[in-house]
Amino acid sequence: MTVIIMMLSVVACYTICSLSDKYAVSTAKFNGSEVTFLMAAATSFFMLFCLPFQDLSFKFCFQSFLAIGLIATSKMLEFQMGARVLEELSAFEVKAWLGITLFVSYITDIIYGASPSILRFLFIAVTVAGLVLIAQSGRKESINYKKIILPLIVYLGVKYGYGLVIKAFTPYISSTMQLFWALIILTIILIPSAKPVEIFRKNKKGMAVVVLTKIPNVAGLLLENAVISISLANYSFIQPMILIALFAIGLARHEKYSKLSLAGSIICIAGIVGFQLAGIL
Repeated sequence: MTVIIMMLSVVACYTICSLSDKYAVSTAKFNGSEVTFLMAAATSFFMLFCLPFQDLSFKFCFQSFLAIGLIATSKMLEFQMGARVLEELSAFEVKAWLGITLFVSYITDIIYGASPSILRFLFIAVTVAGLVLIAQSGRKESINYKKIILPLIVYLGVKYGYGLVIKAFTPYISSTMQLFWALIILTIILIPSAKPVEIFRKNKKGMAVVVLTKIPNVAGLLLENAVISISLANYSFIQPMILIALFAIGLARHEKYSKLSLAGSIICIAGIVGFQLAGIL
């Protein structure tokens, strides 16, 4: 039950951030480098207030620095590859492809000692089926997979890899320290391309909105890391849950959705709930 509460909390935090990111791009007119810089800089700043209450273990060894470098790289690639993939795929279709990581993550949990369950595999399949239906509802006429196949593979790899690195390197460095120093590195790297002073001059109000919404982002990241420590599969379920949350918000706003979207969302919910119940039974 605890992990479910944490997952729902992460979904709530990340849903706010998803809406903020959409505002940053569509309304505030920030580009990819500017959005990524604001995310990294603001999140690392707000994390400072949480550090006294977190596990700050850090062994001065190669593994610790490798973990930080891998997390920084994964976050950078996630934004860069995600943007390239979205040139051909809808956001719904990207989430459907992320369904692949559900299977890989659960297999990883089994390698780490979780008891295998055919029922849980079946519920993962149900969730992926729901994601595919949602993706079908927003499919373009033709998709040039030759153009995006490599970025898509990298994107899926770094989404899975983030959780794997956090879990694998915690004996050397805590998840909080991995993330915090990775964000600091990312902030420094992006300064030349993002030009912080120009961001401030460009849209002060937009910058303030984006920065303040990184407060729930901090909570989401810390809780997400806690979920990873328990189960990589549960971590992978967070993205489909966010998709469902955004879908629900759209319904509340009376946005029109196809029958495929509605059916896919219901199937996803059934798969996610079933997976959790299968772990309890």
